[in-house]
Amino acid sequence: MQKSLLHPNNSMRHLIINKSVRFLLFASLCMLISCTPLQIRLPELTKFTSPAEGSPTISPTDEVAIEKTQPPAVELPITLWQRLFALYQLPSIQNEQIQAEINWYSKHPEYLSRVQKNATPYLYHIVNEVEKRGIPGELALLPIVESAYRPFAYSHGRAAGLWQFIPSTGRAFGLQQTWWYDGRRDVYRSTNAALTYLTQLSKRFNNNWLLALAGYNAGGGSVSLAIRKNKRRGLDTDFWALKLRKETKHYVPKLIAIATILANAEKYNITLIDIPNAPYFERVNTIKQIDLARAAELADISIEELYVLNPSFNQWATSPKGPHFLLIPVDKAAGFKTKLATLPDSQRLKWVRHKVKPGETLGHIARLYRTTTKQIIQANAIKNNLIHEGKHLLIPTANYNNSLYANSVEMRKNAIVNTPRKGYKIEYYVKSGDSFWTIARRYHVGVRQLSKWNAMAPRDTLKIGQKLVIWSKNSHSSAGTLLTSSRKHQTIRYTVRNGDSLYLISRKFNVSINDLKRWNTLNKKYLKPGQKLKIIVDVTRS
Repeated sequence: MQKSLLHPNNSMRHLIINKSVRFLLFASLCMLISCTPLQIRLPELTKFTSPAEGSPTISPTDEVAIEKTQPPAVELPITLWQRLFALYQLPSIQNEQIQAEINWYSKHPEYLSRVQKNATPYLYHIVNEVEKRGIPGELALLPIVESAYRPFAYSHGRAAGLWQFIPSTGRAFGLQQTWWYDGRRDVYRSTNAALTYLTQLSKRFNNNWLLALAGYNAGGGSVSLAIRKNKRRGLDTDFWALKLRKETKHYVPKLIAIATILANAEKYNITLIDIPNAPYFERVNTIKQIDLARAAELADISIEELYVLNPSFNQWATSPKGPHFLLIPVDKAAGFKTKLATLPDSQRLKWVRHKVKPGETLGHIARLYRTTTKQIIQANAIKNNLIHEGKHLLIPTANYNNSLYANSVEMRKNAIVNTPRKGYKIEYYVKSGDSFWTIARRYHVGVRQLSKWNAMAPRDTLKIGQKLVIWSKNSHSSAGTLLTSSRKHQTIRYTVRNGDSLYLISRKFNVSINDLKRWNTLNKKYLKPGQKLKIIVDVTRS
C-alpha cells in the first residue's frame, strides 16, 4: 500500500501555516480599513427587499447591528393648521362671489391676524370635535364668519357666542339661558350644539354641506322653501341657484374664501399664527357653585383669563343649579383640582351680613348685592318672603372688589357702545312712546344700525330714561332740528323752591320723575326748599 505523502506531523504543520496566513491577511485588511478615509457602507436591506445576486449575505445578527448604526427616522411635526387643512371636504369652487370675498380678506390681513389671535384658546378643541364627527374641517372656521371668534359677540338679531345662537335655537339644542348663565356663550356646549345642528342640516339636505351652511344662517325652513320654488320652476336647486336673502348669499362664499386663503397663506401673503396642536384647556367639574374670583385664585390666573375661557357666566359666580364646569388652562388644571378638593364649602362664596333697613324688600337687597331673591331666601330659610326691619341676613356676594369684578358682559357691551364711528355722536334719552323704529326714523338711520351701536337687538325693549348712542352723518337733520349730543342735551342745576314737587318739576322741564330720581339719587318722596337738583334737559322738547 502506498504511504501517505504527508506525515501526520507534516499535516499539522501545514494547518498551522494556513491559519497563520489567514490571520495575517485579516489583520492587514483591518489595518487598511482603519487607515483609509473612505467608509465602506453595506447595501441597505429591509424585510421587503431581497439581496441582489452576488451581494454579500448578511445574517440576522449583522442586520440588527446595521439597523442600530442607522440614524433614527425623524417625523416632521404636524401643526394644528396642517391638521385642519387635511380635514377639508367642501368642493373646490371658483366663481365671482367667492373671488370677491377672497379679494376683500386678502386686502385686510390685519383682520385675519386678529381673528387668529381670538381663535387661539378655542381652535384646538373645535378642530378635535370636527375631526371626531368626520365632518368638513372648514366648519372649524365658521366662527370667523359668525363672530370673528369673539365669545362675547352679540348681534342685532340677539344671537350670542362664538356660534351665534339666537335664544330659541339655543334652547332647542339644550343651551340654557338664565340669570346666572347663558349656554350660547359656553365654548364647550355651544360647539357641541353647533356641530350637531350642522350635521342635522347636512342630513336634511342629502349631505350637501353648502345647503347645510345656508340653513345654519337662514334657517332650514327658508332653504327648503327656496328649493321647492326652484323645483316648481324647473331650475337648479344647488346653493348658487337658490334665491336667498343677501346675508346668506354672502355667508357661504365668505367661509369658502377664508378656508382658501388660510390653506394658501403664502400665495395670499398671509401669516399663520403658530397655534399649538395641543389642548389649551381642560374641563373641570367643580361639583357645586363657586365664586368665579375664587376659582381664578385657585387656578392662579386672572379673572379676565377665566372669563375668556368661561364667557357663559352672567354673574359673579357659577349657577347654583349648574352647570358646574369650568374650563381651566391645561397647565393650571392639576393645581386647580388639588386646591378645589381641599376647599371648604364655606370658602366657595363670600357672605355679607346685611341689616334690613326701613322699607327694604328682598328685591332691593338682591339688586344691591347683585344676587337673586331665591339665593337670599335659601341662605336664610325665609318663609313667605317676609323680612323684618333691624334683622340681619346672610347674603352670598362677589368675593372681590366690584371694580375688578364688573360684569364681563356689561364691560363688553360698553366697549361696543363707546366704539368711535363715522359721523356725529348723539346721546339720546328714551322717552315714553319711543321705539327703535321711531328713533331711527327721526334721526335718519337704520333700525339695525341703531340697535348695533347700542349692543342691542331691534326687538329689545327700551326703558324710559335709557341712554342711546346715535351716529349721524350730519350735525343737523334736513329739517334743521337734529342737534349733536352736546347741544341737544343740556345739564342744568335747579334750586328747589317752596311748593315744588317732583311732579311739578318733571312737567316744567318735560322729563320723567324716574329720571329726576335717577340723576339725583333721590330715595325720599319730598323735596326741601334750597335743595339742588341735576336735570338733563332735551332742548328740542322743552
